[in-house]
Amino acid sequence: MSGDTPEPGHRPLPEDSMPTGGVNAPVPVAPEATPAVDPRLIVRQEGLKGYLIEFKRRLTSGELGSAPVVVALIVIWAVFGSLNSSFLSAQNLSNLSQQIVGTGMIALGVVFVLLLGEIDLSVGSVSGLCAAIFAVMNVTHGVNQWVALLSAVAGGALVGLVQGLFFAKVGVPAFVVTLAGNLGWNGLMLQILGASGTVNLSGKDIVSRLYSTIYGQQAAAYGMAAAGVVLFLGSSLLDTRRRKAAGVPYRTLTDILVRTAALAVVGFLVAYTLNQYKGLPLALLVFVVFVVVLEFVLRRTPYGRKVFALGGNIEGARRAGINVSLVRITVFMICSTMAAIGGLFLAAQIQSASQTSGGGNLLMNAIAAAVIGGTSLFGGRGSTWSALLGALVIGSIQSGMNIQGLSNAIQFMITGAVLLAAVVIDSLARRTQKSAGRA
Repeated sequence: MSGDTPEPGHRPLPEDSMPTGGVNAPVPVAPEATPAVDPRLIVRQEGLKGYLIEFKRRLTSGELGSAPVVVALIVIWAVFGSLNSSFLSAQNLSNLSQQIVGTGMIALGVVFVLLLGEIDLSVGSVSGLCAAIFAVMNVTHGVNQWVALLSAVAGGALVGLVQGLFFAKVGVPAFVVTLAGNLGWNGLMLQILGASGTVNLSGKDIVSRLYSTIYGQQAAAYGMAAAGVVLFLGSSLLDTRRRKAAGVPYRTLTDILVRTAALAVVGFLVAYTLNQYKGLPLALLVFVVFVVVLEFVLRRTPYGRKVFALGGNIEGARRAGINVSLVRITVFMICSTMAAIGGLFLAAQIQSASQTSGGGNLLMNAIAAAVIGGTSLFGGRGSTWSALLGALVIGSIQSGMNIQGLSNAIQFMITGAVLLAAVVIDSLARRTQKSAGRA
């Protein structure tokens, strides 16, 4: 950075307060203060020292980001990899990348609700309901698969609209509305499935193909990795130019290149691993596209800023002129829509929609994935990447323990312990932010 850039936490004195009595005149000293500083306006020093200072600042201010879950994921893979070499095999990791898609899609919607500081306990039932809608329409009644698919997704959006209206307009707590929905939508699913209780998918429908299709050409995986790196580099350079034109701190070219190189290493390593088995699963590609698009919505659009504003301070958001009811309703619609999409992928995974669809530990896994991934239960802080990372952690735990032959009871206890650890870290981070004036 240039030498005239103020250091973080230091503000230059205004011109009218500068001494006028010569070089020996006393300089007025401003009283000590510790104002809250927007991290986006903090200028980081260049070089390794700058990274270390930035890391220390984030650690002391409770801005841990995705670091804890990345460390946890590395530890989990190291432990299970040492216990059984097949865990880190290309086949197991490729299968894992497909198996987390259904739960991850649902967790994406949960992230939006958690950003408001609310909860949706109906996502499991909604996923089963929408899977049943697709299966019955397409298989039982012979409706065109695209019509059945759109009807199932629209059904999810309608469920979110109904629950959002009760929450935002009537004033019923989200916990109560969605708990009632968890029971009601499950009952509607059973009614739609009918006496048989199970509808098997044909395996040739659009939903099954979205899940099972794998691009075997090596160029597909490497091409998507390269496209992701180029997209990240381009968006970073564009953001730097925009911030530079606005006169606010921006990332240096060196910083951008380092981040791009790190992403390239991860992306091409994933592509290499997938190509060692069958190739790039279409389900994983669709999931990553949803993560990127919804992250863009949250970070780069006025709507996303409104969601964060409501989660941070609802009264302040209302005074700023934000339509609180509309944002709340649309967030619940997004959550239920993503639950519908996740439910379709889960139905494709087992090739059926049945009375058990959306049940079991699906609800807890979806919420746990969002929280473990780094989205705060207290609202106002999180990312769609939380859903991917959290689903990967939970999926890795389940896969590793299945390989070891451990019972479901052990899996539940370990997953619960990981969830508790994530919430504890979130609570401690929030307390640290308060003490640092950032909450």
